[in-house]
Amino acid sequence: MGKKMVDVTLHIDESTSHEQREGLRDALLSLDGVDAVAAHDEKPHLFLIEYDPDTVNSATFLSIVKDRGLTAELVGL
Repeated sequence: MGKKMVDVTLHIDESTSHEQREGLRDALLSLDGVDAVAAHDEKPHLFLIEYDPDTVNSATFLSIVKDRGLTAELVGL
């Protein structure tokens, strides 16, 4: 049986630099169960995360953002 993958959009409230977004992207990708994170300079407030909800909880994404001094909301697709 394959992994059950879902997508969620993470909206960052603050303005961030390219380097901050890359660091956040790398932190999210390092989590077990996260397969992909898309973040683009054209839409700097949005991160699209593909993950296995049986392995990682989406609340973990918000915790990582908060640990970096930022605020965010999850937007389900």
